[in-house]
Amino acid sequence: MESHTFNKTILREYDIRGIIGKDLNLIDALFLGKSFATLLKKNKLKNVVIGYDGRISSLKIEKELVKGLLSKGIKVYKIGLAPTPLLYFSMYSRKLDSGIMITGSHNPPNYNGFKMLLKNKSIVGKDILDIARISSKGDFCKNKKGKLNKISMIDKYLFFLTNSAKIKKNVKVAWDPGNGSSGEIISRLTRKLNGKHYLINEKIDGSFPAHHPDPTVPKNLKQLINLVKKKKCDFGFAFDGDGDRLGVVDNKGKVIYADKIVAFLAKDVLLGKPNSKIILDIKSSQIVFNEIKKLNGKPIFWKTGHSLIKKKMKETKAVFAGEMSGHIFFADKYYGFDDAIYASIRFLNLFCDSNKPLSKIFSNMEKSYNTPELRFNSTETEKFIIVEKLKKILKREKKKFIGIDGVRYLTKEGWWLVRASNTQNIIVARCEAYSKENLKKIKSNLKKNLKKCSFKVPKF
Repeated sequence: MESHTFNKTILREYDIRGIIGKDLNLIDALFLGKSFATLLKKNKLKNVVIGYDGRISSLKIEKELVKGLLSKGIKVYKIGLAPTPLLYFSMYSRKLDSGIMITGSHNPPNYNGFKMLLKNKSIVGKDILDIARISSKGDFCKNKKGKLNKISMIDKYLFFLTNSAKIKKNVKVAWDPGNGSSGEIISRLTRKLNGKHYLINEKIDGSFPAHHPDPTVPKNLKQLINLVKKKKCDFGFAFDGDGDRLGVVDNKGKVIYADKIVAFLAKDVLLGKPNSKIILDIKSSQIVFNEIKKLNGKPIFWKTGHSLIKKKMKETKAVFAGEMSGHIFFADKYYGFDDAIYASIRFLNLFCDSNKPLSKIFSNMEKSYNTPELRFNSTETEKFIIVEKLKKILKREKKKFIGIDGVRYLTKEGWWLVRASNTQNIIVARCEAYSKENLKKIKSNLKKNLKKCSFKVPKF
């Protein structure tokens, strides 16, 4: 009986991801295809759309994944090299049953993995473990010859994006796809838009020669900041390796954190759909929560993770959501998935309606003082142990905290968060307060509590 056991470390909360040749191999792709096909058949579904990012390992992985799917009688639609949003767009616009995107997202070049979804359903922790169980037990559906189709969706996607744009001719924008898989589409899109557009790192290159493809890390935005200043742009956009996360720098070259971007974009959504529910991930600023309330929205804190957010949006019928990591989800005039390219168009439209510099728009928001996303090196097991220890300590001390995803500890001065990353071997933290003095107190409190857990805290 054929069977295969996946390395446990690659089975994440909202995708499968690991280091190529170490804990993720081509045989994993083959058996994922067989297991996913079995899951489809159990759900009376028949087809899947497959895309892959620009990483060096992606094409080989696609070949094995498709082989596994076809061996179980699934109809496979291949869209080729594409950003993740194009995979989602292809599935929803063609009303296909499921999708798998081969991508290492914002991880280093030696990583790769799979983002998966079923018709109207995100695949998260339990579903991923079910897929792994099917493979380890060899509990596959019967062999049957599937059918392969190659389709092109770029023109249809570009047509949708350009039709969504209402951009004034005098806008000046810098774009940095970061050598990721959104490069070709952004190049073609900007040629169709009004205004002046300046591109860097638009050539797709899986070795990411310019910088790491993560727009939430300030050092990765240095080139974009320089370009904004040099060309006197209104602002600049940055994208991660697979184009589903957005970074923004303003006209002065200041980095705008993604939760503030969400607060800005929420205005547009709530003008059309007042009193709507909006999901924020647990890392988001309290300022953003307050801003959405002021705009007559109903903000809800939820767990971090693109699949978990999408699932919560469907459960609550939320029309918009955003994460500190730059995933932004529109369900008012779109399909409700995370698409940084579409988010950039909505951002441009709203900016063009404002007649104010971007720096002025964001300086008018309520003031707070916060750290960026802090990342402390850990291990796959330790990061979860630390979070559980923190919960026990705070419960014992009868302190208030939100425990839906890690620990968000609240005080009158502000709050701190500690959570285990689901994509890397790191502990993620963040602090926020309403004065510089109080931010020092919050940071000190965080350090004190981490020390109680016997965790060696680096300087921050």
